[in-house]
Amino acid sequence: MSFDPINIAVKRLPNGAGLSIPSYESAGAAGMDICAAESIVIRSGKRAAIATGFAFAIPEGYEIQVRPRSGLAYKNGMTVLNTPGTIDSDYRGEIKVILVNLGDEDFQVNKGDRIAQIIAAPVQRANLNEVDNLDDTERGSGGFGSTGV
Repeated sequence: MSFDPINIAVKRLPNGAGLSIPSYESAGAAGMDICAAESIVIRSGKRAAIATGFAFAIPEGYEIQVRPRSGLAYKNGMTVLNTPGTIDSDYRGEIKVILVNLGDEDFQVNKGDRIAQIIAAPVQRANLNEVDNLDDTERGSGGFGSTGV
């Protein structure tokens, strides 16, 4: 299967000096790893917005989604707090990753550590139309846990 990638302009900020531009780490990777541009200790149960040293010009009609790295989540309890985080196409500031430490130990983030993955994704906008009634479905208004045990 072949596909054409979109082009995203990337600006290296002063705190990104010496860091690698986010990149795919394997041929089948969906996300590009992004690194920390600062060193910080995140205490157990706490969170921090970690600088990455880069700003992007995302094309209109696309977003960048920020997602956790599975190894950090599994081994250390480190995850991205607002998963997936969305970077809108009209934002031009530094990309930051909100990490939360759900582990039992404090976690050291070092400059250059891979802290998250980013995915370029198309955006589908919607028109919301207010109505008096919705169509019926088998599930109806059954909420959390209503479709199984």
